[in-house]
Amino acid sequence: MPALVKTDKKSLSALQGAAANAVSDNKQYLTFMLGGEMFSLSILAIKEIIWYANLTDVPMMPACIRGVINLRGAVVPVMDLSARFGKPPTPVTKSTCIVIIEMATDNEGDHPHMGVVVDSVQAVLEIPAAEIEPAPTFGAKIRPDFIEGIAKVNGKFVILLNVDNVMSTEEISQMGRIAASVDASPVAT
Repeated sequence: MPALVKTDKKSLSALQGAAANAVSDNKQYLTFMLGGEMFSLSILAIKEIIWYANLTDVPMMPACIRGVINLRGAVVPVMDLSARFGKPPTPVTKSTCIVIIEMATDNEGDHPHMGVVVDSVQAVLEIPAAEIEPAPTFGAKIRPDFIEGIAKVNGKFVILLNVDNVMSTEEISQMGRIAASVDASPVAT
């Protein structure tokens, strides 16, 4: 049967390459609610999602660290994203979850985990790169370096978080040292 449109092999491979790029331009994000706003994280950084339970408090930790959990024998610190963003701590409800994130490191094979407390998990969305706008330079309710971009999905804005900046262990450690030095300071009477 004759072809409706004649194409040479170069044109066909270029079309296939363009289609593959269009598919690869879509990224998947886990969306979740936090303080009435929708946020998301790339699913490539997410290991699993668990219900909020069995958290152990650890003294002298930064305010954004809720404590630690035992995840199949591993001690995993749990961060309250709301507190990390300078807002009141996330209230625990029946839909509160801990999203376990695999942290990137310079050491290959070494992937420490950190949990983040969220109000509720929504869905995994595939968002085309063309639909993602850059982070605003002003007016955001959280630090601009925490925002990877903003996407509009079904008429609502979704804030795409930059996992590396939000979960910066160096910055959180520094916050812990400052909190410990403030707690150790003598109180003037």
